[in-house]
Amino acid sequence: MRIARWQQADGVVGEGLVLDGVVVPFPGGATVAEVLRDGLDAASGLDATARTALEQDPSRGIPLDAVRLLPPVVPPSIRDFVTFEEHVEGVSAGVEGKSHVADEWYDAPTFYFTNPHTVRATGDTVPVPESRRLDFELELAAVIGGVPGSTGETLDVDAAGSHIFGYTVMNDWSARDLQAREMKVRLGPCKGKDFGMTLGPWIVTADELAQFVDDDGFLAVRAEVRVNGTLVGEDLVSNMGWPFPELVAYASRNSVVVPGDVLGSGTVGNGGCLGELWGRGSSIPPLEPGDEVRMTIEGVGEIVNVVGERVPAPDLPRARQRTRARTR
Repeated sequence: MRIARWQQADGVVGEGLVLDGVVVPFPGGATVAEVLRDGLDAASGLDATARTALEQDPSRGIPLDAVRLLPPVVPPSIRDFVTFEEHVEGVSAGVEGKSHVADEWYDAPTFYFTNPHTVRATGDTVPVPESRRLDFELELAAVIGGVPGSTGETLDVDAAGSHIFGYTVMNDWSARDLQAREMKVRLGPCKGKDFGMTLGPWIVTADELAQFVDDDGFLAVRAEVRVNGTLVGEDLVSNMGWPFPELVAYASRNSVVVPGDVLGSGTVGNGGCLGELWGRGSSIPPLEPGDEVRMTIEGVGEIVNVVGERVPAPDLPRARQRTRARTR
């Protein structure tokens, strides 16, 4: 199943399924958030119900090209991992001057939390900060669903896998110059990342991708990114260091995952971002306003965005060095 949110020409927002070139609202006016909360097993009959309703009343379907797709989920949180060794090698070469993967990277799938309030949709023009090293990051993201009787806390790997409702394409937009300054403070990234994250075009349920799971439990789907029509990066998602159920298990450790949470795979290797290519000596320029970024993941779909204008930031003073007095 493909689950989507959309806006019609009259401004009405719809939520439902994508079927054969049309979108069909969920029965009873259900929302994506409610479907995710009820879980994948409960959603298994929605496709058949929608097709039957469409056969009985074709007017229930709205042509896909007549609506504007919205982000398919309004996530409570977004965790973005760094799981592709090749990506780490390339980016470290650009940042540190040598290709290196820290020993600690192999210990556990590290992630950061990013901003759920600046999620963009496919087709959007994405406004960006005043960066001169603007980049993209091609990722596959898992979307969490509910499981009856589970709180989503401290899950083992098998239980974690059952919480994966489906997958969507992710672009973690990145301002590398801002990010580089922030990381020197040993915290972040923050403003180098939190201005935009594209999710879309829809959520493909996990059962649809079961055919691509390899013998080691990894999703062997092909991922590609093009800038202004030129292929820049391509990889198999199965090159990540941990499969998705292990990412979910780690995220839930001494914590909790809830329906609607989004977990990004991290940037794929072999050109999943410009930062990796720069570290390998590429002269591909940073993104500029007007550039088109197109990402495609096999079995999931495609997202396309145009880089918008730079948004000037209000001035902020430098830190004041204080007296460190202990009394008034």
